[in-house]
Amino acid sequence: MKPVRALLAVLACLALAACGSSGEPAFPEGSTMARVQRSGMLTVGIKFDYPLFGFKDPDSGRITGFDAEMARLVAKDLTGSERNVRFVETLPVQREDFLRQGVVDIVVATYSITPARRRIVGFTAPYYYAGQDVLVRAGDKRIGGVADLDGRAVCTTTGSTSLDRLRERVPGARLVIVDNSSECVPALTAGRIDAISTDDTILLGLVKRRPGALRLVGRPFGREPYGMGVRKEDVVFRDYLSGLIGRYLRDGQWDRAFRDTIGLSGATATQAKPPVDR
Repeated sequence: MKPVRALLAVLACLALAACGSSGEPAFPEGSTMARVQRSGMLTVGIKFDYPLFGFKDPDSGRITGFDAEMARLVAKDLTGSERNVRFVETLPVQREDFLRQGVVDIVVATYSITPARRRIVGFTAPYYYAGQDVLVRAGDKRIGGVADLDGRAVCTTTGSTSLDRLRERVPGARLVIVDNSSECVPALTAGRIDAISTDDTILLGLVKRRPGALRLVGRPFGREPYGMGVRKEDVVFRDYLSGLIGRYLRDGQWDRAFRDTIGLSGATATQAKPPVDR
């Protein structure tokens, strides 16, 4: 049986493209994949205050959420273990700088792919699709959609596509711009603003933290493709990651990550899951 097992091991390596003497994938010399594999650690920029996507548990310190699970899958493919990942809190305004300065290897942080960002960041194929929505106080019936934000105080985040879309769709809205959506919640519950608008999955996370106090309007507008971000010139790493995402979508790992994180909110993956035929 030993020759058969040896043959199977060789075939498994070939399926991964190539293998080194240790049985691990043999990445191109000088590539980010090879560097991470040698170091045994993947450094990931992620949000710490977005429940369901990237959230630091105040008791355990563990980073939870869909983005965190996707990052762990990448770490496992590069280093052999999903535990070999170091998370760095990364605000929206820091994402490009952290990549350019080498603070992180990759950003997985509800990072919407836009033409402007593509000029300075290398984006993978989309791993998630979100829609922008509106969050209001549970008892507020005045706002039923984006058009009702005209003339009202609306909180959103700086440097986001949500901000750009609000300026385009409701130029009469009074925008309150902050670094993180979670900063909007105290102002909303206290009545200092009328609504929060950003990606629907982020808003679902805010609702989860304040059950009964907040209401998601449930009329999304716009569609946001999320991608993993790498340094613009790192085409080899970008393409490798896109290949991994395609595999996760096909082999069920994407579905398991969704089920164990965003799915706990009651959301379904129907609109969120990218096409699997890639």
